[in-house]
Amino acid sequence: MQRTVGTVILRADVSLIGTPPADAEHDTAIRVFVNPCVWLAAHGSSCLEAVAVIFGIVSVYLSTRENIWSWPTALVNVALFTLLFLRSGLYSDTGLQVVYFGLSVYGWYEWLYGGAGRTAIAVSRTSSRTWIIVAVIAVVMWFALGAITSRLPGTALPYVDAATTTISLIAQWMMTRKLIENWILWIGVDVVYVGMFIYKGLYLTAINYGVYLALAVLGYVAWRRSLTAQQHGTTTDAVPAPELHP
Repeated sequence: MQRTVGTVILRADVSLIGTPPADAEHDTAIRVFVNPCVWLAAHGSSCLEAVAVIFGIVSVYLSTRENIWSWPTALVNVALFTLLFLRSGLYSDTGLQVVYFGLSVYGWYEWLYGGAGRTAIAVSRTSSRTWIIVAVIAVVMWFALGAITSRLPGTALPYVDAATTTISLIAQWMMTRKLIENWILWIGVDVVYVGMFIYKGLYLTAINYGVYLALAVLGYVAWRRSLTAQQHGTTTDAVPAPELHP
């Protein structure tokens, strides 16, 4: 009991002695405003990560709204995260970003012309046949990526990384085809990503994926509403966007 009280008193004394003057706090606030990159670096992040986070959140939000602008913003997000993951030793995710770039271009095209008669594609459900095919591909890809990346120097969490990579690829492809179940896969993988990035010390990215998780839930609800509206021949409040031809 005395030890605990002594610790509390010591902390109080140190707090009083070490309290920075108001001018110092004001100077710190000015430095953060003038040069946020320095502040982010001092707190385990970077401007690269911050900008990537912003574009990622904007892109996913636009996807929940079925807005075609989600794809060009995704291309910027992918380029930035490629650099970030490469620096962090997440090799599977680095490779994933390269594939994402191709999928983003493909999704851009499909959302514009993937429907009947080269019209805009509509939200639909995944068929049983498609689920079987992607499940087989997922298992093979997971073991292959895990085996390869576990042999690379400096690889962090190779099989967890490989699993999230595999599921993310499948979910992203499903999104390019506007298959509603893509959001269910994203919900599962985002939960894992949050924990993994906290473990890696990429706290801002962990927060980013926490936002992604919330957006995935929002996306599923919005797309289910859109699918129901299609089935009943009504419209939704999804915001249309001008065509951006890739």
